[in-house]
Amino acid sequence: MSTSLHRLAALGFAIALGSSGLAACSANDAATTDGAKKIALLLPESKTTRYEAFDKPLFEEKVAELCADCEVSYFNADQDAKKQSEQVDTAITEGASVIVLDPVDGKGAGGMVASAQDAGATVIAYDRFIAGADYYMSFDNERVGELQGQALVDAMGDTGNILMLNGSPSDPNAAQFKQGAHNVIDASGLTILAEYDNPDWSPENAQQFVTDQLSKYKPSEIQGVYAANDGQAGGVVAAMTGAGVAADKLPPITGQDAELAAIQRIVAGEQAVTVYKPIPVEAYKAAEVAVALVNGEDVGETTDFEGVDSFIFDPVVVTQDNVKDTIVADGFYTVDEICTGIYAKACKAAGLN
Repeated sequence: MSTSLHRLAALGFAIALGSSGLAACSANDAATTDGAKKIALLLPESKTTRYEAFDKPLFEEKVAELCADCEVSYFNADQDAKKQSEQVDTAITEGASVIVLDPVDGKGAGGMVASAQDAGATVIAYDRFIAGADYYMSFDNERVGELQGQALVDAMGDTGNILMLNGSPSDPNAAQFKQGAHNVIDASGLTILAEYDNPDWSPENAQQFVTDQLSKYKPSEIQGVYAANDGQAGGVVAAMTGAGVAADKLPPITGQDAELAAIQRIVAGEQAVTVYKPIPVEAYKAAEVAVALVNGEDVGETTDFEGVDSFIFDPVVVTQDNVKDTIVADGFYTVDEICTGIYAKACKAAGLN
């Protein structure tokens, strides 16, 4: 897999800070006593399968490999910004000296960063940007959107009507994916029939949106669908097949995250493309930086992203033609995992065996 880097709360805050700061000092004293170096990993939600299936275990695995006396506390906010703020307070109280934070609401996460920093912790903004964080790491998100948009234009022959399903307005990455996709789509011959910003990225919302559009347009009038991630792509497929479109007659549909179900849909010809962001690259780097910080060591070369020292990674387009050379070659999924049950025949036809 590619490891190249290429370019890289307000009211009541003082009171909360005072109490959490005292608790953090006490917890840090305890951490010194028991010898554990404490790192907190806070992820935003679990509807997108990558977080529980890959980011968490990969991060924990690498920390354990690099630092025998490090301890990782894990939190998932379930798409609840208030819950995540409370989790940050808990991490501070427990004495975490490094907080790796993937925010539910990137724009509203500044208070959490300030609380952590005032308590003496270093904050790594993970996957989603937070202004004021000490470090940031992610993929080139606008480029992700451009790759998705170009793949859709190519698959459709630069003409036809599309639906556009973007990510959550509270997710700073979503705005970058959307901008990148529009950079390409707006300059093409495609026509956007309807566009939707999905508030929680959920497949269910995506399915309902497409179902609603199918009450206004015939399936044949929708020649392509831009879906910002694979979960939404699954909702699109469910809506269209539910409306009577045969699986082998679905229009080109994009995605992102290389979820197993999406790779299977791609092999079967039900989804045109996903953008694979090699999560091990990101999760391992986050762990390496966290361990370096907790040990007082240098984190290595960074690039600037909006004033924050950053690590920016390269995304990869995955189609039916290169599943074997990307997803399988990287060990992200095995052929046996992909080619189960109803997908065995499609795998054979695609040369994935």
